[in-house]
Amino acid sequence: MVSIGVQTKGVVEDGDPKAGFELLKRVGFSNVDFSLNSYLLNTSLYRFELNGFFDQTVTELETFFRPHKEGAKAAGVKVHQMHMPYPLYIPGGKKEINDYLWNVVAPKSMEICAFFGCRYLVVHGFKLSGNLGSEEAEWGQTERFLDFLAPMAKERGIVVCIENLYDVLGGHVVEGPCCNARKAAERIDRFNEKYHGEALGFCFDTGHGNLVGIDFEKFLVRLGHRLKALHIHDNDGVGDLHQIPFAFTKTRENRASTDWEGFIRGLKRIGYEGVLSFETAPALTAFPGEMKEAALRFIAGVGEYFAGKISS
Repeated sequence: MVSIGVQTKGVVEDGDPKAGFELLKRVGFSNVDFSLNSYLLNTSLYRFELNGFFDQTVTELETFFRPHKEGAKAAGVKVHQMHMPYPLYIPGGKKEINDYLWNVVAPKSMEICAFFGCRYLVVHGFKLSGNLGSEEAEWGQTERFLDFLAPMAKERGIVVCIENLYDVLGGHVVEGPCCNARKAAERIDRFNEKYHGEALGFCFDTGHGNLVGIDFEKFLVRLGHRLKALHIHDNDGVGDLHQIPFAFTKTRENRASTDWEGFIRGLKRIGYEGVLSFETAPALTAFPGEMKEAALRFIAGVGEYFAGKISS
């Protein structure tokens, strides 16, 4: 039976993380996607800005996150997956920044993931096809990074998950890394064979898939058992809005912008038994603060709907 999860961002606060986990449990979530990427924002990185959070020692980071870990345990919520800060490589960025992301942020993210007892760590592949001239060369750079992570992942029992991304070219949304399910499956199999175990998996992002026109059912079926995590959210097919599923329609007849039926069929066909994890933190800011609990409860209800359809 699948279970339901959501991002901690916007709910679990550093000042009182236990209260946030209790809220999530109360409204219907048994799992979370811990938003580690909140501690080093992509908006800052694209401005070539670092904040020093990951300059802390591993011991200091564990001390910082201990109330979060204890709060989740007390509330009965499992940290199922975690999102490493991104990007891990900034085209045109200074060497010192890119080296810092690779050699400091990534390894310490692994340590934090292990500290939480979290099984799945989602990373973004490098967006370099335009710089390097091909998708294959782009993957080569991502694979170098994954090779760096693999020994740490195996030692700590972590599965690193790549996800389908989009890019923007000339003002148009285009496919980014990992949008070809066949290539992703072959690369994951080859990587895991190389490391004699399950070191690499896939996180399917519904919002990104909708932006670039991925056939959800075919993509998920091709991934099969390699699918380990999900980022579930909705958009209008134009912007990466991270809203609640079924929030957008294409016509006055209210046909959903996103192919949720194909999503359900795909998960059902592969016998998915993981977590239906919602990446909908931005949706919470669309509601007044007083409605946060109601909004979260509604998201959990959508998860229950998906779970019922997948399991039927």
